[in-house]
Amino acid sequence: MAKDKDVFERHRQPWTPEELQKLHQFAKKGMALKAIAKALKRSEESTKDRAKQDGLSIAKLR
Repeated sequence: MAKDKDVFERHRQPWTPEELQKLHQFAKKGMALKAIAKALKRSEESTKDRAKQDGLSIAKLR
């Protein structure tokens, strides 16, 4: 079965403590969702869901 090239390689990987630490740091700095997702090499959806789960608010780019 052919894989869609837009699908992330690390599909549904658990979050590591390091990634969570970075997520919290980036959110506190007020980084945009797109930038955080790119820095963590995760999808925006995954990043947003995890931030919500941890009670973080992520800046929306206008």
